Amino acid sequence: MSFSLRQQEILEIARGQSRVTVEELVERFDVTPQTIRKDLNELCDSKALSRVHGGAVISSGVANVGYEQRRDIAPEEKQRIGELCAAKIPNNASLFINIGTTTEAVARALINHRDLLVITNNLNVANTLVQNSSCEVIIAGGVLRRTDGGIIGEATADFVNQFKVDYAVIGASAIDEDGALLDYDYREVRVAQAIIENARHNYLVADKMKLERTAPVRIAHISQMSSFFTDEMVSDKLRQVCTQHGVHISDASQEISTKS
Repeated sequence: MSFSLRQQEILEIARGQSRVTVEELVERFDVTPQTIRKDLNELCDSKALSRVHGGAVISSGVANVGYEQRRDIAPEEKQRIGELCAAKIPNNASLFINIGTTTEAVARALINHRDLLVITNNLNVANTLVQNSSCEVIIAGGVLRRTDGGIIGEATADFVNQFKVDYAVIGASAIDEDGALLDYDYREVRVAQAIIENARHNYLVADKMKLERTAPVRIAHISQMSSFFTDEMVSDKLRQVCTQHGVHISDASQEISTKS
């Protein structure tokens, strides 16, 4: 399929920043939202992009978006999710925090907690929480993934299996509406599975865009989570799965509307 010059430019923008929004493209090209939606639909029909709420992302079901690009996707939403989750973690608690830009938002929101013991396979989490003098940080051993500071592999899973903690903060690259939690790297998934098995309460943190993505490796099922923290629960089917299995949903959009 041949693309128009504007569509080619949209594709280049998406490749550069991993995500485009209708609003920013309307302003950039000085055209109507309907025109941009038509462009995005054609790009998505060709599999060059994948539609997400308010825009589109680079299409891939086998490789994750780069770390720097992921950090720039929905930062405000991730901050709200992080604050919601951190509010449910008491002082004097032990916890795992695994790999992910949303789990890193939880770490930032824990900066003023007292007397925490945090075990992590995420160097970015460790670098954040080292600023909390009341937090003891243990870094898991294993293979360092240079692209995002994640520590992965069999040695990391074995290390995690030495502990039993109060809480685990878990991220996922994609979520199916049937409740499957998915990721791209099977080495990372093995560590996440060990974390889930060795925590008394598992907290899933993920923004709504994860429901619009796919990934090939199964981490777990949402029924294994105690709570799901998200910016907005957009799937009625997933909500029903959570209700069926007693998974508490904390929806940041509902929290905001309650306060306003």
